[in-house]
Amino acid sequence: MKIRRRAAAYGVCRSSDGRVLITRASEAAAFPGVWSLPGGGIDHGENPDDTIVREFTEETGLAVRVTGLRAVLSDLARLPDDSVEHTDRIIYDVAVTGGDLRPELDGTSDIAEWADPEQVATRPLLRFTAGVLGVRFDDPALELDGPVDITRPDGPVQRFGAYALATDPAGRILLTRIADGYPGAGQWHLPGGGTDFGETPETALARELYEETSQHGRITGLLGVSHRYDPAALGPEGVPMDWHVIRAFYQVTVDAPTAATVTEAAGGSTAEAAWLTPAEVATLPLTELSREALRRTG
Repeated sequence: MKIRRRAAAYGVCRSSDGRVLITRASEAAAFPGVWSLPGGGIDHGENPDDTIVREFTEETGLAVRVTGLRAVLSDLARLPDDSVEHTDRIIYDVAVTGGDLRPELDGTSDIAEWADPEQVATRPLLRFTAGVLGVRFDDPALELDGPVDITRPDGPVQRFGAYALATDPAGRILLTRIADGYPGAGQWHLPGGGTDFGETPETALARELYEETSQHGRITGLLGVSHRYDPAALGPEGVPMDWHVIRAFYQVTVDAPTAATVTEAAGGSTAEAAWLTPAEVATLPLTELSREALRRTG
């Protein structure tokens, strides 16, 4: 089975009278004539926040600013060439700051239009668009028949991950220390990691949380999305990885904490896991993702 993977950013933009901006796929797209939220693929090394601004200008002629983060989703689709594509989608709320509405010029969409809820409900929509806009979608979602074996490709790699700012009822914070030989070695990081092909961020987060810390938690909120691009970073083999990492991070509560230990399934990148008080955390070298998550929660 031929497989593909991509990460993309989309925006929900509403007018003052409640209409939403949608775009129609052109003949150059995989599904011509199907409508979607404006947006598209995140370029290698690009901040997803910048992707949505760029894509809106390209597809609609409008300048926008991000006003909020709505959701992080993933889905599978069978493309016309019979390959299966996994797309991780970051959904933003955006507001228009300028420009004039126009169709995309020689691209994968051919119409940009403000539509009211009744009009949206009559259009053929991509599944994720229907879900975000609350429109019923009857076709069953594509599911994988079994595990997919993916070998790391040569050249740049874009990786999508899910991470947890996990706390327990006593207010302790769960962190993991990065092992020697990996980027950020010795720093304390949020538990989490890359999502597998066909895996949702929530499922990946539960798996990674258990693998790296032996804990079971529940997601209580989506804190944010960040990215890191360091083409010179060396992997454990001493070879530059040129990885672009896009990370969704969540607030997680562990209601029944146990001793934090790393399982064998976590691999070699996690040296140890620990429950730490806020005072202890303040003395540790932290990754930029840990610092950002802690800042957002105070």
